[in-house]
Amino acid sequence: MTLEEIKASDALFLTPCQVAPVLGCDPHIIRLQARNDPSKLGFPVTVIKSRTKIPRKQFLTWLGEL
Repeated sequence: MTLEEIKASDALFLTPCQVAPVLGCDPHIIRLQARNDPSKLGFPVTVIKSRTKIPRKQFLTWLGEL
């Protein structure tokens, strides 16, 4: 997804695959960091078993887009 698509979305949560292109990194790196030390990501994440969810509004706030 692009930043514009994320802004236009009404989803509550995003996945690492959706935010990785905006951050310019591999989605798996986001998943690993979310499990190991989520505070280093800089934006909030929720990890439920093998799923990683990123609150859309907080992610956009972290980017300075809200």
